[in-house]
Amino acid sequence: MESPALLSSRFVMPSRPKVVALLLLELSRPEPDLRRIDQLASSDPALAMRLLQAANANYFKLVGQVHGVSEALAVLRLGQVQAMVASAASVVSFQNGADFDITQFWAYSLDCAKVARSLAGLVRQNQQAAFTCGLIHAVGELAMRSAMTQVVALDGRVKPLDIKRGRAEFKTFGFCYTEVSAWLARQWHLPPLIHEALLHAHEPFDQEVSEPLAGVVHLAVWRARARHARLTENAMTVSFPSLVAEVMGLDIDLVLQQDPIDWSLQEPGRSLI
Repeated sequence: MESPALLSSRFVMPSRPKVVALLLLELSRPEPDLRRIDQLASSDPALAMRLLQAANANYFKLVGQVHGVSEALAVLRLGQVQAMVASAASVVSFQNGADFDITQFWAYSLDCAKVARSLAGLVRQNQQAAFTCGLIHAVGELAMRSAMTQVVALDGRVKPLDIKRGRAEFKTFGFCYTEVSAWLARQWHLPPLIHEALLHAHEPFDQEVSEPLAGVVHLAVWRARARHARLTENAMTVSFPSLVAEVMGLDIDLVLQQDPIDWSLQEPGRSLI
């Protein structure tokens, strides 16, 4: 299936039910905690995308300039945010398959976003954009699974969160999930920086392209997938994208150190989202 046909199929990204419930509760308070709203919305790829899409609309005259959820919340009214969250509550959750767990997918996406933000700080790239790229880089996988039965069939050879998944998709279909995420980002009118980083994330430094933020995403994807696969030290060394890291001025030890724990979410009596 060609990319235009894929994107013409109806795809509505589901949100995390727990995040939606907590956001609706927070937004219903007489004085909502904006920091808490930011934390919650930033943990959900679908809500983050909706907020960014709204903030980058022509109405606010900031097209292509809003790269992160906190920036979007500074632009939007709380009533608009509440309406988007309420709308997200009505979206039917994604169906799990034998080899695909949406809960694991959400956890992996947030993990990748945090690593991308940390790596971006090291190489002086836009950290808000890096976090957003990490958070939504794999939504293309959901879109592909919704529109292409061949993608589900590929699970038998390469699992959805396997490090080699992008390469297998590119070999089989001629494109991979990060490229589909980039095409979706362009449809959602997200900033060009995010679109370009996702578009080239699978191969950030080929002969015609040199996109540092794409390199950040590439390394963050490797780290997050290596962690979720619980790779051994030897397996990580073998699979590490050393050529990309070398261009970025990084090595495997520096990348592995970028596993931040967000202590801001560690409040008494409150578990991590």
